[in-house]
Amino acid sequence: MDCVRISPAVVDSLAHLLGRLLRFEGPADAAMSRHFKADRRLGPHERSLVAEAAFDAMRRLASLRWIMQTADPLRAPHLAALVELARRHGIESLGPRLLRGDERAVRGALSIDMAHAPAAVRAEVPMWLFQRITVQYHDAQQLFEALTQAAPLDLRVNTLKTDRDAVLAEFKSTSKSTGRGGAPPEALPTRYSPDGIRLRDKPALTRWPMYKDGRVEVQDEGSQLVARLAAPRRGSMVVDFCAGAGGKTLAIGSQMKSTGRIYALDVNAKRLAGLGPRLARSGLSNVQPVAIRSAGDVRVKRLAGKIDRVVVDAPCSGSGTLRRNPDLKWRFDESELERLTTVQSDVLRASARLVKRGGRIVYATCSVLSVENQDIVSNFLAEHRDFALVPAADVLQGQGIAIDEAQRFAPWLVMLPHLHDTDGFFAAVLEKTA
Repeated sequence: MDCVRISPAVVDSLAHLLGRLLRFEGPADAAMSRHFKADRRLGPHERSLVAEAAFDAMRRLASLRWIMQTADPLRAPHLAALVELARRHGIESLGPRLLRGDERAVRGALSIDMAHAPAAVRAEVPMWLFQRITVQYHDAQQLFEALTQAAPLDLRVNTLKTDRDAVLAEFKSTSKSTGRGGAPPEALPTRYSPDGIRLRDKPALTRWPMYKDGRVEVQDEGSQLVARLAAPRRGSMVVDFCAGAGGKTLAIGSQMKSTGRIYALDVNAKRLAGLGPRLARSGLSNVQPVAIRSAGDVRVKRLAGKIDRVVVDAPCSGSGTLRRNPDLKWRFDESELERLTTVQSDVLRASARLVKRGGRIVYATCSVLSVENQDIVSNFLAEHRDFALVPAADVLQGQGIAIDEAQRFAPWLVMLPHLHDTDGFFAAVLEKTA
């Protein structure tokens, strides 16, 4: 246990925040942002304690509920805050003044033997997700354990403006004022992506010149590899079908050296608006953001049969991102999964109409569930005999990228937290042959 002294303000702030988060009325990061804007009592260190405890409570909510026994964390957020802080930092970090009449309940919670808890509780996931992952993966236990860990911060170097060695050298020479605790963050090359840098610490990156002038962007290494699967040639016509805030759009544009044209499409205009500032920093001139009403939008139909590469980052459960978005597993259920698989199939079919002969689709999700991944692609191929699978490993090896255990998942790209230390990603490369 680390030596931390918890203040009353931290307990009160965490209790209030948990009271919000446990309603599951929206994404935890947005609720947390609103909470800290409203609660100005805390200094940076105390805010960090609250934020980390809140995210840990979401990652390990099943066991928190279990050890609190008859006390519901939603109805007893103050006790939940004490238990969470005690199991993170030790009960000594609270002291008798903070514990007061709750000491017996907190000590009782900490004494619970998790060996007797149901398997899904020990895995820290709802039963439906536990059952699906356990059936699908022989190393499911290792995956569950990885999903309870905090994710690192990955950056993608914008090769239009610099290279990875230059950015790594800049990190080494960064002034001590930029890192936590007076030390610059440790920056290392990512394991697979040739453009990636991993930070174990999480500094205020948006204040840094390298971020402000577009030399780096935040993007998980797995997501960088999905963008690499597009493998566009210079001058290509590319569609990012579910572009969102444009992480993959920017990565693909950098690969194309700002030649050709990329259409960044999304039905969520608000999300797509997030691409604007990033695009301005990037220096790319070949990206055209387009907010569409649906996959059948007339602006989509105009592109039919003209596109060299379509990237479909399909709406999904987000089950591969639970390290970053732990509340998702409690806000999502099988009825929503069923709805999304219909959307995924529809979007993939719509994307097929855009591709010209010899062109490719990269279908991707940040899910670890086969029902959103292999099943969607297999059903599509059964309906579309004019498309064929291209082994994902071959596409990456052509760029000098070799992925551990690639053959285990071939012909798909599958990235998993416990194997690759990335978010969970799936991707398939489909080529139009006729």
